[in-house]
Amino acid sequence: MSRIVRVAARGEGVSEDGRFAPLAAPGDWLAADGTLTPGPHRATPPCRHFPDCGGCQLQHLDDASYADFIADRVTSALAAQGLAAPIRAPLLSPPRTRRRASLHYERGRLGFSMAGSHQLVDVTECHILAPELFALIAPLRRLLGRLAPKRRAEVRLTLVDQGVDVLLVGVEAEGLAAAEALTNFAETQRLARLGLDSGLGPETRWEPRPVTITLGAVPVSLPHAAFLQATPEGEAALVAAVREAVGAAPAIADLFAGLGTFALALEARVYAAEAARDAVFALKAAAARAQRPVFAEHRDLYRRPLQPAELDRFAAIVLDPPRAGARDQAETIARSAVPVIAYVSCNPSSFARDAKVLSEGGYTLDWVQPVGQFRWSTHIELVGRLSRG
Repeated sequence: MSRIVRVAARGEGVSEDGRFAPLAAPGDWLAADGTLTPGPHRATPPCRHFPDCGGCQLQHLDDASYADFIADRVTSALAAQGLAAPIRAPLLSPPRTRRRASLHYERGRLGFSMAGSHQLVDVTECHILAPELFALIAPLRRLLGRLAPKRRAEVRLTLVDQGVDVLLVGVEAEGLAAAEALTNFAETQRLARLGLDSGLGPETRWEPRPVTITLGAVPVSLPHAAFLQATPEGEAALVAAVREAVGAAPAIADLFAGLGTFALALEARVYAAEAARDAVFALKAAAARAQRPVFAEHRDLYRRPLQPAELDRFAAIVLDPPRAGARDQAETIARSAVPVIAYVSCNPSSFARDAKVLSEGGYTLDWVQPVGQFRWSTHIELVGRLSRG
């Protein structure tokens, strides 16, 4: 027998003798034939679909071992780059708080794909989705069965200020009967918006009032499929860590700003750069209405990162790139004199790689705040503070 000592990046348990065991929790005992004896950190999965459903990978862990897994992911990523820093206790989003999700529909089944498979789990319960989203699963299944899409369709759900925003991707609703079915569905379910994307881009079919999402107490128009943090609690944790990191900096650059999750939450003059044109327009309009000192620019930071002379105008930088990180932008920041960086990341590996570039440029990684907003998932968010001197 060998004890499980940790959980690897993809969710498998790792034993003292280096063996990997699916669905193992720290403290479990792994026999030579691969059977597991439960230990003190094994939890009873709350959902009947676990472990088949790919929406969750870690429901068999209790909160303590799940938090340890998150912290270990960050520590290991930093160590791979020769870095270390104080890792704060992870902040976990509660169950049933996911306000955005993408599901799939095919031949009467609506749900998440099985882990490592294209086969769908027909969801009849879910412990991660906000109740407002889950309440639409059965009605959507009936609607899509009536529309009968010819290929696998994607269903994107987002909880917004006005209710639920639904975007159906890969669905063609041709003819009067299909149009009436969509309108009746949107009206009956009191949707905030219903859109279709049959391959040429989103088309709004129902929107009684302009759809918004409130960021930093400012309502912002929400373009179809725009990025939004997965849970309100996760967003609040990230915003709080960013505000702590930048402190009272009077002028801040928010790079990869999106709709303004951080720009609109900062009490400073903010320059916000974002490559998605619709997001930039939404942020500009919202900041103007609220009279916030935010200047938003449409700028692709992968093709045209800010240079040291541009960066040196700011007392702090908020850097929130996609999963690939921001190697080129990190290299120019490393040559700048900006005192403080709040680096927001959804990938510990690319964060650690960019933090290494910044450390070689004279920055010190002061602390990292991990955030587990994708409950029971191997997906991790974090905020790292880096400073000069």
